[in-house]
Parts: sequence; structure tokens; C-alpha cells
Amino acid sequence: PFNAWVVLKGLETLSIRMQAQSARALDIATWLEAQPQVERVFYPGLKSHPQHELAMAQQSGSGGAVVSFIVKGQASGGATLARQNAFHVIDHTQVCSITANLGDTKTTITHPASTSHGRLSEEQRLAAGITQGMVRVAVGLEDVADLKADLLRGLATL
Repeated sequence: PFNAWVVLKGLETLSIRMQAQSARALDIATWLEAQPQVERVFYPGLKSHPQHELAMAQQSGSGGAVVSFIVKGQASGGATLARQNAFHVIDHTQVCSITANLGDTKTTITHPASTSHGRLSEEQRLAAGITQGMVRVAVGLEDVADLKADLLRGLATL
């Protein structure tokens, strides 16, 4: 009964939290697209996303709270360098929580190839678009400037 009550209390503010988190995610995604250390950004709220129009129609004009991006290194140094660069960015964060968890009000960051997609073969991951250089950020409610500074801490050293 207590768990059900906690879930119901959380649902009372879910809509406003998702609006705030989605707005922050769009800001972060737009910023990431301009970073020279980032090869590609995946976020349905960006006009550059191949399914942007569909996502906007299905998601009430919101891109959601999850942003993925690929750090540079895959083309020049192969999967090993790309993986090292991804972990370098992740390991330099201080605000983001390093975990494969989603759906929190705290921003989380993870390496999908070794966590959520870790049991797949490299061929299966690549077929799904999950490269060794990919980083996934589930944007929470922290200040956007703090999140950008957190990500830049690792990106700036690549």
C-alpha cells in the first residue's frame, strides 16, 4: 500500500516534471550539436532528427528527456578510441549520476554499449545504432548551465 501511495503522489507532478525535463533536454541537445567533440546527437526534439515530425505528432510536441550523442573518435581511431572517449566524458561528470537508470529527476549518464545493450554482440549493437562512442543522458531537473558545464568538463579534454 505504501508503494502504491508513493507512485500516486509522484504522478501528481509527472506532467510538469516531464515538461521541465524535456525543455532542458532540448537545450542540452541543441548545445551538444554545436560541440566540436560531438559527432552526432540523437534527440527527437531536434529538427535534425530523421523522425522529428513523427515524434512531435506522437509526443505532444515534446522530445522527451533522453538525449544520446556520439563522441568523436570512431572514424579516426576505431571502436577502442571511441569507447575510451565516451568513458572519458562520463567519468569527468560530477553533476550527472553514472547509472543506466532512467526516469529520475536527477540527471543520469551511461554508456549504452556496456550497460543497457551490453549483452548484445557488437554486430547487433551496431545494427541498432549503438556504437562504442555513444553516451546517453537522461536529463533531470538540474540547472541547464550546470549540466552543460558538467558535460563540457569531459568533452573539453578530448
